[in-house]
Amino acid sequence: MTNSTARSADSRAGRKEWTAFVVLLLPLLLVSMDVSVLYFAIPAISRELDPSSTQQLWIFDIYAFALAGLLITMGSLGDRIGRRRLLLMGATAFGMASIGAAYAQSAEMLIAARALLGVGGATLMPSTLALVRSMFQDDKQRGQAIGIWSGAMAGGVALGSVMSGLMLGHFWWGSVFLVNVPAMLLLLVLVPVLVPEFKDPSPGRFDLLSVPLSMGAVLPVVYGLKEIAAEGYSPAMALCITSGLAVGFVFVRRQRGRADAMISRELFTGRGFGSGIVLNTVAMFAMMGSAYFTTQYLQSVLGMGSMEAALWSLAPSLAVGVAAPTAGVVAQRVSRDYVIAAGFLVAAAGFAILLLASTDSLWILLAGAAVIGCGIVTVMALVSDMALGAAPAEKAGSAASLLETGQEFGGALGMALLGSLGTAVYRDDIADFAPAGLPADALDTVRETLGGATVVAGQLPGKSGEAVLEVAREAFVHGMQIAAAGGAVVLVAAAVLAAVLLRTTACCQAVAPAPQQATDEPVTEVLPAG
Repeated sequence: MTNSTARSADSRAGRKEWTAFVVLLLPLLLVSMDVSVLYFAIPAISRELDPSSTQQLWIFDIYAFALAGLLITMGSLGDRIGRRRLLLMGATAFGMASIGAAYAQSAEMLIAARALLGVGGATLMPSTLALVRSMFQDDKQRGQAIGIWSGAMAGGVALGSVMSGLMLGHFWWGSVFLVNVPAMLLLLVLVPVLVPEFKDPSPGRFDLLSVPLSMGAVLPVVYGLKEIAAEGYSPAMALCITSGLAVGFVFVRRQRGRADAMISRELFTGRGFGSGIVLNTVAMFAMMGSAYFTTQYLQSVLGMGSMEAALWSLAPSLAVGVAAPTAGVVAQRVSRDYVIAAGFLVAAAGFAILLLASTDSLWILLAGAAVIGCGIVTVMALVSDMALGAAPAEKAGSAASLLETGQEFGGALGMALLGSLGTAVYRDDIADFAPAGLPADALDTVRETLGGATVVAGQLPGKSGEAVLEVAREAFVHGMQIAAAGGAVVLVAAAVLAAVLLRTTACCQAVAPAPQQATDEPVTEVLPAG
């Protein structure tokens, strides 16, 4: 047996690693569930806490923004103090923030609790993916594990909606957060027993100044883009975006000039790492942008109750759950570059299907959502494996955090930009086609959201209410169609971008000189479980 063959056999994960992997899926599911858990709870929250339309958007968005702003920090911290240790700290924070969200007495309190959930989630996400990278050294096994990981994350988004519907059918809206608490307690018990500790043996000092710099780079840009998409251009928002880009420039310069940088230059020496981050960001942009419309369509256009809508929203995830592991198998037989580009084109076809929807098109909606999900999860599984495989093992936490920062940034941006595009079309249609004779305050409420239009329609007599609701539903579907067209264009462009980036990567790999001597995997300090 050759040395390389022996090394390959020794690096294969066994039953212990796969059992630990199953445990790590628990925090992943909970964090991804919290992205969607509010979709069907918003009507109940609106009745109890009476948030404004801006507060309602922040209740949705602040969780993803906090995640995106802190992932880089937490990934670097996990490399230094230990990824398992950070995972346990995050589980504690996530559970406590869930209790705070469940018992919030105002919209402001709920926004603050959602922000704290984002902080806790920012510790969980890079820790789980970095531990997967460290436990699975064999390329084929790592690809399988990351395929399952990607499918579980996408499934968690759908499961969050189902869990929300189940809880709201029997309990008050705060119960959708309390479900996190026993799961986090279980995680705190099992992880120390089953999951080994991994950390960088020579991490250098932790760069505290880079923490506010990384947040100051991400958050102003996301906020400014969201506000411009929703309200139109303003000098204040242009200044906000410019300030974020300026801080980002300072952050990048600092990382390039420090030996103990939060983002190590070593990460970008691996072929495919940067491309993986870019493509993963675009993929999540499309997935969350589509989810913004499909969930509202089920409840507000088709008039389903929360439980019925939650169950129907789970249907596309059955196909999605198969797509990620299948993509890994196909990529072993066909060039991975082609499979990734094809995944974007499949997702674009799903958006095209949504163009056919009317106000009574359940099966068209489900088919479009399933095709979008299959294409996007295929892309996410393959580019995540590509990026993590290119990163040094001792920097797995930082690598995972960059991958997920782009992912969360893309998801928040997808909901903000595609959602705001649809909202702008909705408001224009309401202004043009709203029934005559509506009081000014009622018309303003109808123009805000489809949910507001439903409330106003219920207060009007007979055919007047039906007329308002019909116009509002038609306007929402029109907005969804325009947003779907935009999403399809973005994904076709992403397929072309993927082909160009990955072909460039392949060419660079082909011309790169072979190493003079095979070396072992970079050393990562490992502490046993228990």
